[in-house]
Amino acid sequence: MKKILFIILPLLANAMALLAQTPANPVITGADPHAIRIRKEYWVYPTNSSDTGVFRRADRFFGYASRDLVKWENRGTLILQDDIAWIKDDSARSHSLWAPAMFRKGKKYYLYYSVGPQNPTPSRIGVAVSNSPAHGFKDSGKQLLTGGNGFEAIDPMVFKDPRTKNTYLYCGGSAGAKLRVFKLKANLVEIDHEVEVAQPPAFTEGAFMHVRNGIYYLSYSHGSWNNSSYSVHYATSKSAVGPWDYKGVVLASDSTHKGPGHHSFLADRSGKKWYIVYHRWEKTGEGPYRGARKTAVEEIRFTKTGDIEPIKMTDGVAAK
Repeated sequence: MKKILFIILPLLANAMALLAQTPANPVITGADPHAIRIRKEYWVYPTNSSDTGVFRRADRFFGYASRDLVKWENRGTLILQDDIAWIKDDSARSHSLWAPAMFRKGKKYYLYYSVGPQNPTPSRIGVAVSNSPAHGFKDSGKQLLTGGNGFEAIDPMVFKDPRTKNTYLYCGGSAGAKLRVFKLKANLVEIDHEVEVAQPPAFTEGAFMHVRNGIYYLSYSHGSWNNSSYSVHYATSKSAVGPWDYKGVVLASDSTHKGPGHHSFLADRSGKKWYIVYHRWEKTGEGPYRGARKTAVEEIRFTKTGDIEPIKMTDGVAAK
């Protein structure tokens, strides 16, 4: 018996260790995740939602941090809807916050976000600033951008072009399905001017820009957010503002997970491995779905020519 125990106990210990390291998607509850690496940690900023309703408690933002992309910790509230003085200026009966994006410049952190409703009043984009990625965000005091004339001011994403050193705001989509790009002023809370860009094929919303090995990748969501048509497409360019070379769909629904989209791309600390952070529905059927979307993480791979290989949804990535 003792001999058997000596054999079994180490095996059980190894099994438990492996189980503890086994990644599990989805990693958090929340939609529209914006991912960023800050020093030795990975951060995700999602639209706040719960299983009892998509926009339940969408009146605040939380930040989640991880050192390995597997175990995530809620670091607390970034900002509350009630902290934004101008939010009720449109006289709408109710409001919601969604689709946050974080940008770091020096020791300052800039939180960009969408403010609804989109109907009957125009959607708006705001920005708040803090010395911490986890708390203490103060709104700039006015909306950064307001929708109108068929354009919806939603889904902000901010990118600094390493080549030109310009900082751009990418935004827009949904019913208007129009991408707009603006150069920001140095203070990052005001717009300098709009940059005219071509509309990428199959664009609906959720634009994201990243650069790798001199190739600029404009990725975005296509389809309806609450059914299986939602998917991620992308185009490449030699510039942060186009023209775009459309590459097609790279992440779409499968038999188990539905409606993947509104994503971010980020590299690990070595800069060699890349990941997509996105939301999906843990549902069956074609939709429309109700409840909360969940955030998941997948490792991605590139071809020798720089194209993104088709992404398969999984139960998680290996711990970093």
